[in-house]
Amino acid sequence: MPLPADPTVLHPLPDQPRVVLLKPLVKSPLIEVGEYSYYDDPDDATAFETRNVLYHYGPERLIIGRYCALGTGVRFIMNGANHRMDGPSTFPFPTMGGSWAEHVDLLTGLPNRGDTVVGHDVWFGHGTTVMPGVRIGNGAIIASGAVVTSDVPDYGIVGGNPARLIRTRYSEEEIDRLLDVAWWDWPADHITEHVRTIMSGTITDLEAAAPKSGAGPTA
Repeated sequence: MPLPADPTVLHPLPDQPRVVLLKPLVKSPLIEVGEYSYYDDPDDATAFETRNVLYHYGPERLIIGRYCALGTGVRFIMNGANHRMDGPSTFPFPTMGGSWAEHVDLLTGLPNRGDTVVGHDVWFGHGTTVMPGVRIGNGAIIASGAVVTSDVPDYGIVGGNPARLIRTRYSEEEIDRLLDVAWWDWPADHITEHVRTIMSGTITDLEAAAPKSGAGPTA
């Protein structure tokens, strides 16, 4: 029987330490990553939590689905990066300590869009930046260097600064069918049997390959 890849292995490519699976890597309770999503970085991919998730002081979370591909330099800017803009200065004086800390109330109530949520099967190009509270749909593609400031639809392709929708990968009817089949929820052994269909088949092929109802997701 063909065996699925091991989702618990930190380095899925033994000769390429630049590639890490994120689920076995991340430790923060504020970060949730689905199985097989990976990050690629020639410098230090294992430093993802500190180098790629920035200003993450909570309570908002970063949620990344299954089977996502994150290129080198992807950055998630979290809500802790926000500053007041309704007064003469944007400088966060209370965070510097001393008697300035008595004014911590000035840092409460900053704009907060909530959790940053990435769907399943999302491809992030090199050097992309995702701003706080953005939601990225399943099957989306984020072009290299894009700065994502607003939500991205399922199977949308976005690029630029700020990122704009270039096009969708499929028609609305086809996207509905893809979301219904939700291959990323298939058991790993069933995915293993149908890798070629998932990567290069038609939507009809994918629907025909879907497991019978009740099989359940991989995680």
